[in-house]
Amino acid sequence: MTPEIALTLGIVVVAVVLFATEKLRVDVIAMLVLLTVGLTGLVTPEQVFAGFANPAVITVWAVYIVSGALFRTGVADMLGERIIRLAGPSEPRLIAVIMLSCGTMSAFMNNIGATAVLLPAVIGISRQAKIPLSRLLIPLSFSSLMGGNMTLIGTPPNVLAAALLTERGLESFNFFSFTPMGIIVFSTGILYMVFFGRHLLPQHTKEQDPQDAYQLQKYVSEVRIVAGSKLDGQNLFDSRLGADYDFNVLFVIHEGATKTTPHRNTVLQAGDLIIVEGNLDNLLRAQQDLGVVIEAEHKWDWAEVQEEDFAVVQATLSPRSAIVGRTLRGIAFRDRYGFSALAIRRHGSVITERLRDVRLMFGDTLLLKGPKHRLVGLREGNEFLLLEPVDLETRRRHKAVWAVGIMLLVLLLVTLFKLPIALAMVIGAVLTVLSNTQTMDEAYQSIEWRSIFLIAGMLPLGLAMEATGTARYLADLLVGGLGSLGPLAVLAGIYILASLITEPMSNAAATVLIVPIAIDIAIGLNADPRAFVLATVIGASTSFLTPVGHQANVLVFGPGGYRFTDYTRVGFPLNVVIFIVTMVFLPMLWPL
Repeated sequence: MTPEIALTLGIVVVAVVLFATEKLRVDVIAMLVLLTVGLTGLVTPEQVFAGFANPAVITVWAVYIVSGALFRTGVADMLGERIIRLAGPSEPRLIAVIMLSCGTMSAFMNNIGATAVLLPAVIGISRQAKIPLSRLLIPLSFSSLMGGNMTLIGTPPNVLAAALLTERGLESFNFFSFTPMGIIVFSTGILYMVFFGRHLLPQHTKEQDPQDAYQLQKYVSEVRIVAGSKLDGQNLFDSRLGADYDFNVLFVIHEGATKTTPHRNTVLQAGDLIIVEGNLDNLLRAQQDLGVVIEAEHKWDWAEVQEEDFAVVQATLSPRSAIVGRTLRGIAFRDRYGFSALAIRRHGSVITERLRDVRLMFGDTLLLKGPKHRLVGLREGNEFLLLEPVDLETRRRHKAVWAVGIMLLVLLLVTLFKLPIALAMVIGAVLTVLSNTQTMDEAYQSIEWRSIFLIAGMLPLGLAMEATGTARYLADLLVGGLGSLGPLAVLAGIYILASLITEPMSNAAATVLIVPIAIDIAIGLNADPRAFVLATVIGASTSFLTPVGHQANVLVFGPGGYRFTDYTRVGFPLNVVIFIVTMVFLPMLWPL
């Protein structure tokens, strides 16, 4: 082993450990990897930042933009909800239709987006069919991962794999090269979940909904501000009702029954009736400290207020959220969105105290209450994903034909006119803006920049593995250990390696690391490199063992009320089944 190989392997090991421990963001880790291979001279100065101009990276961000157009025009919502309505109340049929819907959408848009689009619809269907949400959301996220294997643009690993083959001067994949094997894997996953996997799904009936643990009526009280109260003349922010007493002030009702939606600058006056939410101890403490009176009987028709003025919804942090690790107080959540947080569900427990100071984590489910007219702002922003079905009139449904037409045009340019996928996708992305399907700002917002920097930062490590001979070294080790058993055994080894390494890190990063090894193995065996690369990307997409294996899994973790081991119990047999199916059918479709 040369010093260069040892150094490269050291960087790989450190990167895997950092990905697994989640001490740093994945894009930060990727940037550190980029800087390390550049400063150590493992790649040339020109190659350090070449990843940002790589066709694979360009394709991925363009796919996000085109997918964003399908989302903003309501195409994805309408398609998903109409297909789901066909399922009826039967759990097996419902699981099958959900997986078929999400997987099909994931073949043409990013799999996180497909999961996010269908998540609110599945929650609504769960309540209508009285089926625990925990029985439906793992199938939803798993199907998005498997469905992405059916086309070139379905998932970033496919795009990366094709680009890496092209860079090596080898025959690469076209748009539908993945489809036959992808359909087999996807169909296998659906059959597994319907006939076997659903019996392993948890039934978290009591924990799936924060609203079940948070009794709204119990916490609602009416407080009268009397003459001489410390609150008389103060604005809501200076009153410190939230900071010191953990109250959510829902409404301020002035004399004459004029309701006011509270804001930090809302001035409280003697005679005002304020409707607050909080526990009894804090309510009694406020009565003593502030000189207010707790109304023994409700003076206001609370049911009428709840129905007419505001909505109670659940939300989770979106994949593009920039507020992970921040508090609701730190982002001025109430002022920014007009909603109050009533509870936060995290890892099976529900938090109802001091919510303003809880640092938010990806996977948290928030129970929110606020004015109905502010729902649009909450949904249209990039920070939160509403889990309750919301009226789609804010979607540009009159532009839906444009969004669908642009996607079809991209497919035609790639399949019939043999245009490079990166160029075709950028054409599609630009057309979504020129057609006013979305604005340029919205196009930027559609891009998952964390993934872009992750891929661009990890690509130089793949180049370093080739330049230093590390990929060849690892390939020789694998062939030396399994080569005597034949090419199929080596193919199985590369698949297992990819499926294991994708759990602690992203599937894009796993692809960058393993594809060079797979190519060198295939060349050494005089086999078709595409077969080995295809085994790699399928293995890298089987992130079923943990909730952190893929963002789609994390997205449903909180809403489904899942435990860490739920994924392993359902996902491990699925991994085994897909491995067997891949080893049987892949050599038939792509002879070794």
